[in-house]
Amino acid sequence: MADKIMPSSSKPQEGTAGFIPGFLGAAVADEPQAALAARAILSAGGTAADAAVAAGFALAVTLPSRAGLGSGGACLAFSPASPTLVADAVMFLPVPGGGGGDRPAAAPMLARGLFALHARYGRRPFESLVSPAEQLARFGAPVSRAFVRDLAVVAGPLAGDPEAAAIFLPGGRAPAEGDILMQPDLAATLGQIRIAGVGDLHQGALARRLTESSVLAGGGITPQALRAALPQYVPAPRVDLGGGLLVAVLPTDGGVAAGAAIRALWSRPQAIDVASARAAGVAAAWRRGAFGGNAQAAVDSADVAGATLPPLPATTGFTTMDREGNAVACVVSMNNLFGTGRVAPHTGMMLAASPAWMPPAMLSAALAYAGGTSTAFVGAATGTGQEGAALATAVALAQSGAARRALPTPVPEPGRANVLLCPGGLPTDPARCSWAADSRGSGLAVGGN
Repeated sequence: MADKIMPSSSKPQEGTAGFIPGFLGAAVADEPQAALAARAILSAGGTAADAAVAAGFALAVTLPSRAGLGSGGACLAFSPASPTLVADAVMFLPVPGGGGGDRPAAAPMLARGLFALHARYGRRPFESLVSPAEQLARFGAPVSRAFVRDLAVVAGPLAGDPEAAAIFLPGGRAPAEGDILMQPDLAATLGQIRIAGVGDLHQGALARRLTESSVLAGGGITPQALRAALPQYVPAPRVDLGGGLLVAVLPTDGGVAAGAAIRALWSRPQAIDVASARAAGVAAAWRRGAFGGNAQAAVDSADVAGATLPPLPATTGFTTMDREGNAVACVVSMNNLFGTGRVAPHTGMMLAASPAWMPPAMLSAALAYAGGTSTAFVGAATGTGQEGAALATAVALAQSGAARRALPTPVPEPGRANVLLCPGGLPTDPARCSWAADSRGSGLAVGGN
């Protein structure tokens, strides 16, 4: 008698796209391929943190002008299962690379920061979250409008570095939107991180390669600086808006400024001028050290005089949520558009600018959630646009909350915002969730089923 052939299951396995049926969450990023990478991870059963890690590594390939492996930044993370009702801030701010040169470089912080986020909030294997970026670098990624815009600003200076010119200006020509950009050296570096782990970039074979090649790029990074470049978990300061609604913000100038502005806007969403003055004053005071590093005091402060800020570097933001109500909002920067403008030979890594050379970027993100017995994610926003970032975050979250729809109107110039909104709370009411990327930017918001 012939053996019976049993029908194979057509259900996708965990770890493959399509594993999650129905609502899976959402992702918003300033570059489309990063948002798609995040959505694929959500579809495969990953958490919001898993999706954010995939998005961050993808941005290192598709938007290295703002988010290369050499970059630093910060993330807010929230879980409705947290017993403390305190959102975490995962801080991986740019730090000096310890070397000299005519363009001092920062120590790379992105990979360690994303690893720290994953260690506390991730579910999928970390190496599987690096793979999408590695594939984009190895086989080529379509050049986005966001990258074309950034490249147009600094194409001249980039042409002065042979490594950067070979990657981003092949044949002496800037790529057009939709062209395929391949980065084999960066793919090899990402592959090494995937196989050997993030630690290899800081005290292994990859670390030795980077320290040697960074000297050739004119902005040396020392082994000591690489080893010491560690992320931190910090309780996020928060604003209590009453009725059990809390807003957590980053303990950065842009975060505390957004928190102060949200407090001003919540009862009066149209009071933009008041919120703008408060945000600028708190951000400037934070940079002066007026609060002694006490982020909660900065958020709770009244109007602060003196709002002078230097010209600030560009940033990029991305935010994710999963169907369980976990959420993450991150902002990262190369501390200058394209960092030092130089690539460390044989690594594919654009070196970020040292904060000892350039003023630090304004990093701004906020995350709203319901406390009490019905803990749930309500909304998240990231703000970019240099000095407009904090106000963008505050206006986006406040006006979206009032309108119960993500980004009902554009935030004030020069700010840009990305928003996730679930006014009924997640995980209980996904049908009312919405998400949006700033309509004046080149990002993408994806999610749903």
